[in-house]
Amino acid sequence: MDLLRRKKARKRSPLKQGLLRLPGQSLQEEINRTVDQWIEYVLIMTVLAIIAGMEWFRWFFKSPPHPLPFTAMAAIVWCYGIWKLVQTRKRLKILKQGRDGERYVGQCLEGLRENGYRVLHDIVGDGFNIDHVLIGPTGVYTVDTKTISKPTKGECKIVYDRESVSINGFTPNRDPIVGAKAQADWIKKKFLKEAIPRDLPVRPVVLYPGWFVVEPNGSEVWVLNPDRFFGYVKNGKLVLDKRDIQAIEGCLSVYVRNSELT
Repeated sequence: MDLLRRKKARKRSPLKQGLLRLPGQSLQEEINRTVDQWIEYVLIMTVLAIIAGMEWFRWFFKSPPHPLPFTAMAAIVWCYGIWKLVQTRKRLKILKQGRDGERYVGQCLEGLRENGYRVLHDIVGDGFNIDHVLIGPTGVYTVDTKTISKPTKGECKIVYDRESVSINGFTPNRDPIVGAKAQADWIKKKFLKEAIPRDLPVRPVVLYPGWFVVEPNGSEVWVLNPDRFFGYVKNGKLVLDKRDIQAIEGCLSVYVRNSELT
């Protein structure tokens, strides 16, 4: 019963401020509006064509109206359509919140360029994607952004114990630690060995914007609020020079560009 009440509790986005606009965002918004209009026209044309076809069928075969079966079919379609619309609205809300969280973290990461860092976003692998890869003087980091809704009241705390993450006492269905380690391992094996001659670890990072995160010191995977992460990065030990950074960024950039062409 307590779990049911928690699920029904009102949620809010963890992001506290608006986002900067992206390059070409106005054009993308215009593209989205144009596509929406195109879909509307296609739907109207399809419905009118179906109605016209039914009327021609009735005229040709001199068939009387049969409202009951069509009404039953319409009722079924409407019930299914309303259910799908509700589910789609929930899905869009989750997707938009996740997108905004990635944009927020991405914009913060871009601010590290003045400190000699390079950042690439949304690197797509085989069946997965890495939200951000940060390359700089203190090393290489794979960053997974988790934008989780917060309750409007009560505790808002994430606890990491080196093995698992709990969000207000609940364990997420997908273990973010396993995914973060796999992403870092993929970057290391696929790109670092090619870019630089020596062995260099890749730090897996999971960020929760807007949340208070409790985590142990010295853990392999960093589970943090973005503000603490940027402090960790800037104060880290220097392990890469400018040439190393350029080499790693070059390998990743070639992969991303080639992926976009396929």
